[in-house]
Amino acid sequence: MAELKCSVDNCAYNKSECCCKGDIMVGGKHACREDDTCCESFAEAGSDRFTSSLEHPSRTISIDCEAADCVYNSNYKCVADHVDIKGCGASNCKETCCSTFEER
Repeated sequence: MAELKCSVDNCAYNKSECCCKGDIMVGGKHACREDDTCCESFAEAGSDRFTSSLEHPSRTISIDCEAADCVYNSNYKCVADHVDIKGCGASNCKETCCSTFEER
């Protein structure tokens, strides 16, 4: 499991730069750079599809990853020690990215 720092402050799962979801999916099947990735688990704060029942943010999290060309991807699991998810002001998952992505 990776140590996660999430700066997507308007994600419903974000609490103090930690994630309350438990696991996330990073998308970007054909990613060649970090901007080609996204956090597919993003849910905009206040959206109807999320109710805040999770109040226990975790600094470490399981990350599934579709970015097959990332050096940290091993069988669609992220093996990085530390992962940064960014997307200040994001209103959908495509406005987020995994800034830890590094092309093989």
